[in-house]
Amino acid sequence: MQKKQNKKQGEQGKQGRQGERLTSLLPYLIALASGILMGLTVAPVGAWFLAWIALVPLWVIIITSAKRKNQFPPAFFWGIGYHSVALSWITGIHPMTWLGVPWLPSLLITLFCWGFISVLGGVFLSIWAAVMVRLNGQKPWLRVLIGTAVWCSLESLWSAGPLWWSSLAYTQSPHNLIIVHLGQLSGPNTVTAAIVAVNGLIAEGWMNRQDAKDAKIFSVSFAPWRFVNKYWVSATGLLITLHLIGFILYSRPIAQLPEAALKVGIVQGNIPNRLLQSSEGFRRAQENYTNGYLTLADQGVDAVLTPEGALPIFQRNLMQTALVAAVKAKGVVAWIGAFGERGESYTISLFTFNSKGEIVSRYDKSKLVPLGEYIPFEGILGGIIQRLSPLDAHQVPGSANQIFDTPFGRAIASICYESAFPEQFRRQAAVGGQFILSSSNDAHYTASMPFQHHAQDIMRAIETDRWSARATNTGYSGFIDPHGRTLWISGYNTYETHAETIYRRQTQTLYVRWGDWLTALLLISSGGAWLLIQLSHTKKISD
Repeated sequence: MQKKQNKKQGEQGKQGRQGERLTSLLPYLIALASGILMGLTVAPVGAWFLAWIALVPLWVIIITSAKRKNQFPPAFFWGIGYHSVALSWITGIHPMTWLGVPWLPSLLITLFCWGFISVLGGVFLSIWAAVMVRLNGQKPWLRVLIGTAVWCSLESLWSAGPLWWSSLAYTQSPHNLIIVHLGQLSGPNTVTAAIVAVNGLIAEGWMNRQDAKDAKIFSVSFAPWRFVNKYWVSATGLLITLHLIGFILYSRPIAQLPEAALKVGIVQGNIPNRLLQSSEGFRRAQENYTNGYLTLADQGVDAVLTPEGALPIFQRNLMQTALVAAVKAKGVVAWIGAFGERGESYTISLFTFNSKGEIVSRYDKSKLVPLGEYIPFEGILGGIIQRLSPLDAHQVPGSANQIFDTPFGRAIASICYESAFPEQFRRQAAVGGQFILSSSNDAHYTASMPFQHHAQDIMRAIETDRWSARATNTGYSGFIDPHGRTLWISGYNTYETHAETIYRRQTQTLYVRWGDWLTALLLISSGGAWLLIQLSHTKKISD
C-alpha cells in the first residue's frame, strides 16, 4: 500500500513539475505567437488591423512579469516572431546559383541573413522591455508615454544603420492609407507611435480590469459603470481621433496644374537575374528596353524610366547601346539604370539622358544591401565570405547628400533598398525634389517582397506629398499619387510598358520641413514627466 501511495505521489509530483514547466514557458509562447500575428499584417497576408492589438499580450506579460520580479520578460521572442515572419521573403535569395554560389553555401548565407535580422529585432525588443520592466509601479499613462517614446527612439536608431525594413508603421501600408497620412506630420514614427500607444492603452485597460476583479471592487450586483474602462475608452478615442486627423489630410485636394504635368513611361523588362549577367540576358535586356522605349516614345511620353541595373554595364559602355541610340533618334528623355565608376570601384546608378542622348545627371545608390552588395566588416569577414561566394566587395555607396537634377526639374531619386529609409526622401524633398523616381530590381525574391517594397514607396510618397513613378525589373512597377493611391500597378514576372501623367510639386509637409520632431517631443515630455513624479515622491518622503 505504501509503495502504491509513494508511486502515486511520485506521478503527481512529476505531473506538477511538467505543469510548472509548461506554465513557465507559456509567456514565451504567447509572446512568440503575438509577434507572429504582427508579422501577418504585411504581405503576403496583409492583415493590417492586427497591428492595433498584436502588441497587447507582450505589454501585459512584461508588466505582470515585473510585478513577479521576473527580470527576463520574453520580448525577445516577440521580436523574432514579428521580424522573421514579416521578412520571410529573405529566403527567396536562395538558391544563389545564378551568382555562382553552390547550393549549400547559398542556403547557409540565406539562413544567416534571415536569422541575424530576426535576432536583431529580438534584441531591440528586449531593450524596450528592459525599460518597461523598470516602470513597474509607475502610473499607467506614464508607462504608455515612455513606452511609446522608447519604441520610436529604437526604431529611429535602427533605421540609422544599414539593416532596416520592418517598421511598425509599414504594417498599415497600403491598406490603411488614412492612418499612413500621419506620416506627413513627423514621418513613419508618427504611425508607429499611434500603434504602440493604442496597444499600450488596451493592455493597461486589461490589467486594470483584472486588478479590479482581484480586489473585488464591485460589490454591487448591478452597476452600469462597472463596464466602463477608462483605458479602453482612451484607446478607442485615440484610435478614432488619429484616423480623423489622417482622414482630413487624406481628403485635401491635390493641385494638378497643367504646366506641372509630366507624362512618364515605365519599362518593366522582365529579365531574370540568372540571365542578366550572361550574353543572352544582356541581348534580351537591350531588346526589351529599347523596344519598350520606342513604344512609349511613340505614345508621346516626356520621359522613360527603367529599373535598377536595366543594362548591367558600365557608364563608359552605355553610349554604344541600342537604347541610347534610340534616345538620340527619338529625343525623349530617359533614366537608365546601369553601373557607374569610381576609381577601381563601381556604383549602382541611375543616369539621366537628355533629348540629345547625353548624360546630364547621375544618382548613385547610397544604401547598399549587406552581403548582397557589400561585405560588412570586410577586414574580418571578407576572406570568409569571398570563399563562399563571388560577391564583389568593390561596390561602393553613393554620397548621402546627392542632388538629382533633370530636364524637368529636381527629382527625388531612390534605387531599390533605399525605399525603406524615409530620411533619404525627406532630405531630397527639402532641397527641392518635385517628384519621385524609384528604380528597383526585386527579381530574386518571391512576390511578397516587391509588394512590401511597393508599400514602402507608398509611404514615402505620402510623407513627402509627391507623385511617384516606380520601375522594376520583374514587378511590381507602378505609379502612386501624393495620397498613396496606386494609379497603376504591373503584373509580376511580366514584360510591360505603361505611361501615366504625374505632376511636379513643391509643397513641404511638416515632416519634410522639421523631420521627426515627434520622437524628440515624446522623449522630452516622457522624461520630464518621469522626473517630476520622482521629485514629487522624494519631496513627500523628505516631508
